[in-house]
Parts: sequence; structure tokens; C-alpha cells
Amino acid sequence: MGKKITIYDLAEQLEVSPATVSRSLNNHPSISLKTKTKVLTAARNAGYKVNKFAVNLSKQKSNTIGVIVPKLDSAFMSTMLAGVEKVANEAGYNLIISQSLESMEKEKMNAQALFQSGVDALIVSLAYDTSSYEHFTNYISAGVPVLFVDRVFSLDDCATIVIDNRKAGYDATKHLIAQGCRNLLHISGHLNRSVYADRLSGFKTALAESGIKYSKANVWESDLDPKNVNELVDFLKQTDVSFDGIFVSNDRFAASCIKELQKAGFDIPKDIKVIGFNNDPICELITPSLSTIDYPGYQMGVLAAQGAINHLNGNIDLHPTNAISLRHQLIIRESTANSFN
Repeated sequence: MGKKITIYDLAEQLEVSPATVSRSLNNHPSISLKTKTKVLTAARNAGYKVNKFAVNLSKQKSNTIGVIVPKLDSAFMSTMLAGVEKVANEAGYNLIISQSLESMEKEKMNAQALFQSGVDALIVSLAYDTSSYEHFTNYISAGVPVLFVDRVFSLDDCATIVIDNRKAGYDATKHLIAQGCRNLLHISGHLNRSVYADRLSGFKTALAESGIKYSKANVWESDLDPKNVNELVDFLKQTDVSFDGIFVSNDRFAASCIKELQKAGFDIPKDIKVIGFNNDPICELITPSLSTIDYPGYQMGVLAAQGAINHLNGNIDLHPTNAISLRHQLIIRESTANSFN
């Protein structure tokens, strides 16, 4: 099998920049028809796999939206994708869905593959360890809209769709305090993601307003994988602090917390009150049922797809938009009650 031809090979052959090749293959309006034709001809002759978007210059789009999510096995991501799919299908768009598996390198590969496949728009929820964003610059340069949802980063010309995670973290914490909790622990996801950093910020604000001193002992940074919940339980059994309230940034981890704490002899909610985040179906399956913050994943997916498609149709311009913020809701169940039967 011969060497795979890249846009860099084509750029060298044609004595143009890689950006010109990329934009030509993606039918960018800034590139002349003469240059596009020259690039496409060279690409075909060299055996470069030209995407659907580039082959049909008259159509000018592939009717495909790319989606990158961290994992497909979460209820939140499933509901978000359901919202995207509903709107996309009704508008005649197909989806190409990929998962980064919480890896920036995998995210980069997915972004490149989707770009080369000629998607008309990209919807992204970032991996835990994503720390650079150059893999989205091709989209921005080519005028392909990029929307970040849930785990977001502010890039020029890219929209974000979120909830007010500071306010959500604040509301969850204030609820625990209202139930009489004074020694609180926040179980956070990796704090390099703004979604978790903002929830921690809300947690700190609620403590300060209630006259409760915050220290690093009040936060446990985690990958939120339920497989690792025993590390937290061991910590709670050994610590000198008698934590009476736990705010967890993820319902699956919160549910595992309740289960393992009960095995260790803790009474939930008498000894420790627990509140989660997302309003996953597991909240009502665990005993006691789990208080949580309802995170509107389906509506987030609907808005993301509507935003992308309306932008592509020329109905709105996403570029000046900084953020779309959706409302969350505190849902109180047995895990934070002062008493229940």
C-alpha cells in the first residue's frame, strides 16, 4: 500500500499553502473556482480521498453534522445526542458521532477525520484533558461552524451552550446547608474543565455566604468513574472531619457513593446527605432516591443542532454569540431529607 496522500503533499505539489488546499477541498468562498478546480484535479490524480463536500461544488454542503463527545455511555450524553439527532433528521441532516474517550489526542484525531469527511458543522463536548484547541482552527478558517456544549471553551467565532454551572453549584450547596449540613465535601470532576471549576466556584460562594470556612479539604477532585468510589469511601472513613453533606458533580458517582457508604455503615441521609448532578434515571432507582440538579441535556442538543442548521441556512450568525445559557432545576429527593420512611 502506498503512502497516504495528505493536504501537505498536495500543497507542496501545487506550491500553495496547506490552508489553500484545505479551503479548496471544503469549497470555502474565499478561494476562486480556478484554484478549487486545480486542487480537486490534483487531489483526484494523486489518489487523495476527496470528501463529498468538496466533490460537489454546486451543492456546497454535505448535509452532515459531526459530533464529538467524551463518552457515549452516560445518560446525559445520550439525551443530548437524542436532541441533536431529532433536529438534524427533521432538517435532512445526517450525523457522524465520535467519542474522545476523555483523551485530547483522540479528540484531535476525531476532529481531523470529521473535517476531512466534509461535515457542514461540528458540535463538541470537550475531553477531560483537552488543553489546546488548534484542532478546531481548520473549521474556523474554513467557515465551518463549531458549537461547544456542556464542557466548553471560549474560542473566537465559536458558540457555547451551557447552564449557569456556578448558580447550579451554589443551589445544590445551599440546599445541603438549609438541611443542616455544616461540614460539606464537594466531589468535583477535573478542574481544568470550566464546567467543574464553575460548580466548585458556586460551592465556595454558598459556603462563604453561610459563614462556613472553605479549605482544600472541602473538595475531592476525581475522574468521577464509579469504579473508583472506594477511594472516597476510605477517605471518609479515615478522615477526622465528620462530613455531613456531599455535593457530587455526577449522578452515577453519587449513586455509587450512597451504595458504598451504606455498605460501610453510614446512614444516608441521617449521617451524610448526598446531592448529585444531571438528573440521570439512576436517581430514582437508588435507595434512598437521589436529590440532584436537573441538567437539560435534551434541550441542549436541540439548541445545538438548531443553532448549527440555522447558521448554515443563513438565518442566524453564530459567530458573535458568546454563550447560550439554559436553566437548571434543583430536584429534592430522599438523599437530602431530614427524615423519610
